Amino acid sequence: MKISENTSVSMPMRNLLSIIGAVCVGVWFAFGVIERLNNIETNYKLINSDIEKNTDFRIRWPRGELGSLPADSEQFMLIEHMAGQLEKITEQLEAGMHNKVNIEFLSKQVDKLLEDVEKLKDKIRKNGSYD
Repeated sequence: MKISENTSVSMPMRNLLSIIGAVCVGVWFAFGVIERLNNIETNYKLINSDIEKNTDFRIRWPRGELGSLPADSEQFMLIEHMAGQLEKITEQLEAGMHNKVNIEFLSKQVDKLLEDVEKLKDKIRKNGSYD
């Protein structure tokens, strides 16, 4: 069999159209697969980038390396203010403990004075004079 530029091939037109159609479907399928692989690879790169940023954020945010939210700053200020108020209340409470001792002492003194006054009244009544 000799093949050259002038070799003729006889084939029914239906078979030629079937072959051309099969080649077109094959090319369409190949480009579809390549496009799908490109989409998957692009999504993988984007997701991988997001995961790296998330990991960095997850590690550095609790350490305070990325700053803090305004709400966190406000809460810290409120905590410091409340700690100052707690210290003042504690000092007042400790000062009040000494007052309790003084009040108990004075209460005993008043009770003793009342007893003494009653004794004096009784003596005066016995004598019959209030002058």
